[in-house]
Amino acid sequence: MTAGEETPVVRYARKGPVATVTMNRPDYRNAQNSAMTYALDRAFYRAAEDDKVKVVVLAGEGRHFSAGHDIGSPGRDAHLPFDRKAGLWWDHSDKTGAESRYARESEVYLGMCRRWRELPKPVIASVQGACVAGGLMLAWICDLIVAADDAFFADPVVRMGIPGVEYFAHPWVMPPRIAKEFLYTGDRMPARRAYELGMVNRVVPRDELADRTRELAEHIAEMPRMGLALTKRAVNQAEDLQGLHTGLDSVFGLHHLAHAHNAETARDSLGGMDIKKMKEAGS
Repeated sequence: MTAGEETPVVRYARKGPVATVTMNRPDYRNAQNSAMTYALDRAFYRAAEDDKVKVVVLAGEGRHFSAGHDIGSPGRDAHLPFDRKAGLWWDHSDKTGAESRYARESEVYLGMCRRWRELPKPVIASVQGACVAGGLMLAWICDLIVAADDAFFADPVVRMGIPGVEYFAHPWVMPPRIAKEFLYTGDRMPARRAYELGMVNRVVPRDELADRTRELAEHIAEMPRMGLALTKRAVNQAEDLQGLHTGLDSVFGLHHLAHAHNAETARDSLGGMDIKKMKEAGS
């Protein structure tokens, strides 16, 4: 829980071989603060350690999967220290400038997403409504994506002068020219278009999303655990051989160059864009 929030920011439930991890900040479109990020990490570890769990489902409570990183809710906690889990970078909360931001985002954004991608059990994203910016990062670390017919995907952070979100998987989850259009325009990509491009596995009616996702999870859970783990590793290794791992590193550096440029030339490291201005721009 975070200040001003009385309910858990992430819920965990297991039914049979399927564990469901649910982001639970629906009033803020499941915007991801640090408290949610670390709660997700604990939930994924819990699922990994439970031998009864064969498949994990990642979902979002309410109308939207996730509107991205928290840049304006009452629970925003980017300035607070948390126990480091994803790497050896030092605490950011008593640092300033690029040192603070790079240390924090190496931990809670790029570092966490990389760890979760390697969870040795299949993970299925169950996506409805907005899957924007940081929400993309969560969906993209999952092995499969089942999207409701009202789902849409967008990465509008070029409006901040920043070349996409920290986990820059764009050219691997969609063709490069489509990735450029996606970023250059910041426009929403509907679920059906994402399916046509191969970014989404299935598109289902909104009122059937949970059931259809669970059916797929239970079907996959019939496979042997070791076979699933090795298959996941094999495909992930193929993506890494295609440059995903080093690509993430290189663009993460460009991402922070953009933050530093903004800090010198604009009002702040986000280029003066707050949640209100992002909404007005169509995000």
